[in-house]
Amino acid sequence: KVLGQAGWIGLGWPTEYGGRGATVNQQIIWAEEYVRAEAPARTNHMGENLLAPTIIEYGTQEQCDLFLPGILRGEERWCQGYSEPNAGSDLANVQTKAHLDGNEWIINGQKVWTSLAHVSHWCFIVARTEPGSQRHAGLTFLLVPMDQSGVEVRPILQLTKGGEFNETFFTDARTPVEMVVGTPGNGWGIAMALLGYERGISTLAQQVGFERELESTIQLARDFAKIDDPVIRQKLIKAYIGLRLLKLNALRSMSAKGVPGPEASISKLFWGTWHRDLGELMIDIMGPTGLIGEGFPYELTLEQKLFLFTRSDTIYGGSNEIQRNVLGERVLGLPR
Repeated sequence: KVLGQAGWIGLGWPTEYGGRGATVNQQIIWAEEYVRAEAPARTNHMGENLLAPTIIEYGTQEQCDLFLPGILRGEERWCQGYSEPNAGSDLANVQTKAHLDGNEWIINGQKVWTSLAHVSHWCFIVARTEPGSQRHAGLTFLLVPMDQSGVEVRPILQLTKGGEFNETFFTDARTPVEMVVGTPGNGWGIAMALLGYERGISTLAQQVGFERELESTIQLARDFAKIDDPVIRQKLIKAYIGLRLLKLNALRSMSAKGVPGPEASISKLFWGTWHRDLGELMIDIMGPTGLIGEGFPYELTLEQKLFLFTRSDTIYGGSNEIQRNVLGERVLGLPR
């Protein structure tokens, strides 16, 4: 809310929607300085960086008027209802269903790995609204209020002891008929456009955090007297070059006009693999020390938490295998 009061939310949004219309360079400077100041983690990335650009591009003026001000003030948080127990990276296998009942959509189904659902006010979901439809057809992009009896959220305890992921159950949950982004049955394209923002434009601040982690890894190599080890040095150099490429690719995405396309999968594939490799490199540098605790009760070190969590970077938001399929089929034109 403090950021909202100071006008530091929605920097890149058009001014007519309450943003600052900041240039790419201005957004870069802001993202870098925010991370370097070790400011608190942002809790509405989903609303500010993913949903807002999507409804500005595809939503109605009424939806923009209803939701953008709350996001700008830092008062309304959003979560993403895509993955399901049998539809993770294979998002087109969505089983959650919705049907019209008068002037409301009735939603039934289960979502999983719903980040920050336990503190969110709204959830954007993909649901099957045409009985008998399969794969990409018959899906609708819906905006659903979380504060209702038909929505149940259960946190998922992780190896790192974190609990920001959740299971979300919809049992006759309701949302008004006008809470469709785009048109009913055409939600797949909306969902993919939103993922384009997630995999491209919104990763810049994340990469500033990666830079700090790489600096910590280099210092770790010094502390463990591994900085002159030729294998470790080669891996550190590879990580540095990879991070530079990530940043340049993010800058290119931010400079491009229009909705991100399937080429945004390149960014997701690259940074997910890069971050996983960095977590493994930290443990390699520490050797056996990286596998044990400092005493009882056992608490994970920062390096161990990073090692465990970064494995998920190659899975959530579309696994590495799915990203390669997208690139092969939609960018390179290869047969399925």
